[in-house]
Amino acid sequence: MGCFGFGQGEDFLLGTGGCGVSFYNVKRTIWILGDQLGPDNAAMAGARKKEDVLFFVESERGLKKLPYHKKRLVLFLSAQRHLAEERRKEGWTVDYHPLGRGVSWESALAAHMKKHQPERILLAGPNNYEEGQAVEKLAGKFPLEVVPTRQFLVPREEFLGWAEGKKSLLMETHYRRVRTEFGFLMEADGKPVGGRWNFDEENRKTFRDWTKAGRPRAEVRKEKTDQITREVMALVEKEFSGHPGSTEGFWLPVDRAGALRWLDDFITTRLAGFGPWEDLMVEGDEFLFHAVISPVLNLGLLTPRECIERAIAAYGEGKAPLAGVEGFVRQIAGWREFVNGVYWLKMPDYVKANGLEAQRPLPGFFYTGETEMNCLGQCLRQVLGTGYNHHIQRLMVLGNFLLLAGVRPPEALRWFNEMYVDAHDWVMAANVVGMVLHADGGFMATKPYAAGSGYISKMSNYCAGCRYKPEVKTGPEACPFNYLYWDFFARHEKRFARNPRIGMALKTLAKKTPADRKAIADSARTFLGSI
Repeated sequence: MGCFGFGQGEDFLLGTGGCGVSFYNVKRTIWILGDQLGPDNAAMAGARKKEDVLFFVESERGLKKLPYHKKRLVLFLSAQRHLAEERRKEGWTVDYHPLGRGVSWESALAAHMKKHQPERILLAGPNNYEEGQAVEKLAGKFPLEVVPTRQFLVPREEFLGWAEGKKSLLMETHYRRVRTEFGFLMEADGKPVGGRWNFDEENRKTFRDWTKAGRPRAEVRKEKTDQITREVMALVEKEFSGHPGSTEGFWLPVDRAGALRWLDDFITTRLAGFGPWEDLMVEGDEFLFHAVISPVLNLGLLTPRECIERAIAAYGEGKAPLAGVEGFVRQIAGWREFVNGVYWLKMPDYVKANGLEAQRPLPGFFYTGETEMNCLGQCLRQVLGTGYNHHIQRLMVLGNFLLLAGVRPPEALRWFNEMYVDAHDWVMAANVVGMVLHADGGFMATKPYAAGSGYISKMSNYCAGCRYKPEVKTGPEACPFNYLYWDFFARHEKRFARNPRIGMALKTLAKKTPADRKAIADSARTFLGSI
């Protein structure tokens, strides 16, 4: 039967497996999952072109697990098909099982075993919990062997060992540890380049700052679709017709070469402006100076290390400022690694967390973009059209609203997983449950990321086109973020009483008159009852 485990990496590289059988002269299959498409797939280490078979599956159950955005489906399917075709042209034997009624991992494996009769089927550890559980069950029926994934800087077991026994985790501590270990932006004496670990204050320029600077802009290259992608687009429109979004205007790279072009395009045209404007939101500008590499990075088409090293090299060549490069390194070596570690530390119960006891259903306008709140409408229509928002739109507009409105975490998490081209379970769980909704009791974030209209007004031009007025605090003309903010803290006043990071907000709330509190509660109740 199967030999399942995550401790076989060294044996595999040496040519012997964890079951004590030599890899040589053994018929092997390399199973490549749909988000393991890059050069660091651990199962491909030592693979033999003339002897081994590469195995791909388009699982109907996996692709229809949720009503995923059509552009997300196009990206996943086209990227997998491109890699399979590339390997065929290189001379590999490829066994590819395309989407069809009833096609599953198990049915495809059974067909593969009958045709190719491998003695071993190797795959890198799945990046998502449910997939890992499914593989473990299949290992009882097929000769599956799992080697540790290499798609992250920090091995899974290393993060779990670091986090063991801690009541809460600080991303900053993790980030500094990773930077020190890898030498990212570090001096020879062990101190951070520039004498500081964090340049956030220099990376928060406002909409007014942007206007004063002449409203600088940059273009994000849009990829042309080839025959494979066009075939996938037609398939998605046919088989997933009821899913949100459209395949029209598909804009993403779908292979390693395209992903490298995108990385190069960011480094050469936008990295210099990324830091100052990374929190900016501008109506009509979807990408600004953002890298927009997360969709291909999360499929493995780019490696985190090469992205970081390219940015650091640009700083070393004087082509990008330290503050912006540090901010970019922080997103990958810090946040990306951190949310992945928290996910594996806390699963499977993490996705059920609801520490603030939120009970409101997800508003229907999250699937239509039809709302009078211009900031929400702009972000929702953008994601419906492209499958993408940058991190501040997700956290401080969409996420902020879901937090303040008290939307149930499972419904919010489901929506984020459905809608984004870079969404994976491991990506969204900690980001939404921990960062956005503070539903894990503060394990991941020491305070809820709550804000009134002031933040959005300062960082965007959304308010100018809105029928609500950010300067009005309660009543039908007021920006809903204003009274929802105070209503949120009023609801959770006792819960957060001892949290020093939000002490100022609670002190301000305590000074409000009974009449002000009633106006806040009435405004929140009226608005939330209307959505």
